[in-house]
Amino acid sequence: MTAQLTPTSTEPSEAAATLTRLRNYFATGVTRDASWRIGQLEALKRLLVEREREIVEAVKADLGRNDFDAWFGDVAPPTGDVEYALKHLKSWMKPQRRKVPLVQMPGTARIQYEPLGVVLVIGPWNYPVNLSLGPLVAALAAGNCAVLKPSEVAPKTSALMAELLPAYLDNDAVAVVEGDGVVTQELLAQGFDLAFFTGGTEIGRKIMAGAANTLTPVILELGGKSPVFVTPDADLDVTARRIAWVKLLNSGQTCIAPDYLIVHESVKDELVAKIRSSLTEMSAGEPAGRPIVNERQFDRLCGYLAATNGSVVGGEIDAAARSITPTILVDPDLDEPSMTEEIFGPILPVITYTDLDEAIRLVNSRPKPLGLYVFSGNRRVADRIVEQIPAGGAVINHCAIHYLLPSLPFGGVGASGMGSYHGEWGFYAFSHRKSVAVKSFKPDLRMVYPPYSERTQKLLRRMF
Repeated sequence: MTAQLTPTSTEPSEAAATLTRLRNYFATGVTRDASWRIGQLEALKRLLVEREREIVEAVKADLGRNDFDAWFGDVAPPTGDVEYALKHLKSWMKPQRRKVPLVQMPGTARIQYEPLGVVLVIGPWNYPVNLSLGPLVAALAAGNCAVLKPSEVAPKTSALMAELLPAYLDNDAVAVVEGDGVVTQELLAQGFDLAFFTGGTEIGRKIMAGAANTLTPVILELGGKSPVFVTPDADLDVTARRIAWVKLLNSGQTCIAPDYLIVHESVKDELVAKIRSSLTEMSAGEPAGRPIVNERQFDRLCGYLAATNGSVVGGEIDAAARSITPTILVDPDLDEPSMTEEIFGPILPVITYTDLDEAIRLVNSRPKPLGLYVFSGNRRVADRIVEQIPAGGAVINHCAIHYLLPSLPFGGVGASGMGSYHGEWGFYAFSHRKSVAVKSFKPDLRMVYPPYSERTQKLLRRMF
């Protein structure tokens, strides 16, 4: 069921009308059926396959990525999300039986998953298609209607989604609203059944505050300073390549990118040299400077370089091109901006440790990170670090790949977010777990009803 839809106006009255229209459609029960959900997911997959070129061009225009990186970051992940959901959706939808205690026999119990209703997905600018459509996949798989608000910081991609989604999806169930933060707050004021936001921690606080007035539950996928531990027995060649590769993705503008390294002092110099070499090799054929999304982000990153007391390796700035070469900051002060704020750019501070317990205490003295990465040849040491540092997710001997595993929930903790999604966890996040207990009419013991004799009370105390 598709039809051309003009993107919703940003006028508050039209935002309310859009929500009312979607609520009325949800009330018909159409979206609860597995065939509708499958149809929407298949349509979303066709969109990603058939319009890949247009998506890549829009992402390139907004973020300056090359063709492959635009596909790898914004087309491949949501395509995988759709395929995984199509494969498992019917099993996710099945009610789950639960045990009934003897005192409640005869009877049965189950959990059945119901769509929440109409949900709001607020997308970010750094992976504007992937991190908008990923939550939408979960919302549709769970049988919801949805409003998608793409990021205005990626205008070409926002406009493309406003054009393409109505051409492929059920227009009575899915709407796209373009606009800035004011529009987002106008939408939140309408009162959705769930608001899903991906972005920075400060904006996340505003989203949560805006949702509070209508008691709209929120899932916040935020960021934070994801640390990377490197122990002296790590394979430094592999470690350097993997850190460099993930840090280079999207010019470091990735919420789960390595934010800073904590390296044993005995291998610091060797690792820095190898990372620098890997960054050079992986940038072959590309412009030396990595593009930054806008002037505000560019100025912020330049400020980190200007404020550092560490040794700067790289750090060439091109204001005209709004680019910065991949940069390593060696031994910055712990209280300078690059070590207290999420970097979100091609800058990588490196600090050292001699005592692992002190290094762990340093990380735990700061807000809980979205990602925690450990490179070590000793699995017991790696597991110890993972167990002792709270984080949204962790990876041993790589960075960020937990995001690519649909069998794992992805989300933050504390300041790095609340709630999680991906795969079945996304289905659960956009569903209500309804508890259902079933009893037969017979037997119906008179003793369970008042008035209770002293003997009956003693029996009931034993039973319950």
